[in-house]
Amino acid sequence: MYAVIRAGGKQYRVAPGDVIKVETTADDNGKVEFTDIVAVSGDNGVEAGAGARVTASVVEQGRGDKLIVFKFKRKKQYKKTQGHRQAYTALRINEIAFGGQTYKA
Repeated sequence: MYAVIRAGGKQYRVAPGDVIKVETTADDNGKVEFTDIVAVSGDNGVEAGAGARVTASVVEQGRGDKLIVFKFKRKKQYKKTQGHRQAYTALRINEIAFGGQTYKA
């Protein structure tokens, strides 16, 4: 059993027990619920995710590795270096509910 969820402008394929890193999301006492489900695999194969629900719990929050942004224009003596660290939230998928059935980790 797996589901494809949409979070932070990206899509993730998740199964119960998986740990994923998404862009920082607002959580409710360490719980996050996804209702924007693209697809769900079940007993009948892959189906549209309308009416599905995925719940997750927050494992950690932090910032990713530093990315170096270097801008350069030749013959103009222009160089600029900038760094960026994207904040993330690590989530453990606890449950996928679809069609009256629930799949837990």
